[in-house]
Amino acid sequence: MTRMENRSFIFAVQGEGRGHLTQAISVYEMLVSRGFKVHAVLVGSSKRRDLPEFFKKKISVPIIPFQSPNFSTDPKNKSIRLAPSIWKSLRYIRRYADSLRLIHNTVKTYKPDAIINFYEPLAGWYARKHKSEVRHICIGHQYIYLHPRFEFPNGRWMDKMVIRNYTKLTSMGADALLALSFYPLPPAENQRLKVLPPLLRKEVFEQDIHQQPFLLAYVLNAGYMQDIINWHKNHPEVELHCFTDSKAVKGKWRYDDTLCFHSLDDKKFLTMMASCKGLVCTAGFESVCEALYLGKPALMIPVGGHYEQFCNARDAVKAGAGIYDTEFNIERLLEFIPQYKVSEDYRCWIKGVEQDVLSIIEKVLPPLTTSTLEGMEGFNIHNLNSKLHSII
Repeated sequence: MTRMENRSFIFAVQGEGRGHLTQAISVYEMLVSRGFKVHAVLVGSSKRRDLPEFFKKKISVPIIPFQSPNFSTDPKNKSIRLAPSIWKSLRYIRRYADSLRLIHNTVKTYKPDAIINFYEPLAGWYARKHKSEVRHICIGHQYIYLHPRFEFPNGRWMDKMVIRNYTKLTSMGADALLALSFYPLPPAENQRLKVLPPLLRKEVFEQDIHQQPFLLAYVLNAGYMQDIINWHKNHPEVELHCFTDSKAVKGKWRYDDTLCFHSLDDKKFLTMMASCKGLVCTAGFESVCEALYLGKPALMIPVGGHYEQFCNARDAVKAGAGIYDTEFNIERLLEFIPQYKVSEDYRCWIKGVEQDVLSIIEKVLPPLTTSTLEGMEGFNIHNLNSKLHSII
């Protein structure tokens, strides 16, 4: 790997959900630990959610929020409503124009070699308009939908068309698409599209994996708390800990002796996942991938109207992650746990992802200019020319 201390980046992150944030943290730590410079992180904001504290603690450069399209939910804060989401995006079109100017001003201020985009649509829009000014690298699970060998669930052709077109919107003008997957796929004809293992945080690999007699739940939309409580009333003997973004929880709320709710805390959640006997979640890609690595069987309940999670749940079953349902029938997970087998193939595959990501990023970056070369300490033109030749 070539030393690239003078290379620099700006991140653009979709702030909806935990997965894009944790992927951004993984790439941020990967780059910084190797001498790259990350100037700033632009985050598409949502009034429904606050930016988690764990993200602010991990990112030690300016975090710049901006208005960006996001989903609308039903009054119970459970299901995704597609039509209102589209309508809201159209209503806020002027705000998004301001966001594009903010992105442009940030790029002009820092002059990065590339924008690394974690599924943020306005960053894709910006990249198409300013393709000649900065390289654009997209990272996310959703880019697997653009692979010709990816198998969508049967039916729901309209949802399939919408998610594919939205994914293309986020990747307009992209020089590379890093599609994170539950399992390997053959190379695509589109050479920009690379299938890679999930980008898990380094803390996942540091966990003490064991089993205690409790189930862990992760429900980002607070509306699902009542579903957890309703199931628990009929099964009070099962110890259950549930993480949620509900502002009513305020850190920790013990419902009774065997049910406890926790505010989002990534470190605490990961430690408890490493020691639980099973995970109940709403089919977000990142949480399922972490459970799969830690050897914890999962019951996935896709958020209503959320086609991406609908696909995730079925795709994760192929990878051996667990089972899915349309409701919180947690007793099904208890019945499945004795049948679950840890996937050692998955664990081996996932460990090579850092080298793959860095290699792709370096190949995409523009050649170093003479002025940049002259600013390097101990710079040797003959050695550097040979290294650049091997990269490009």
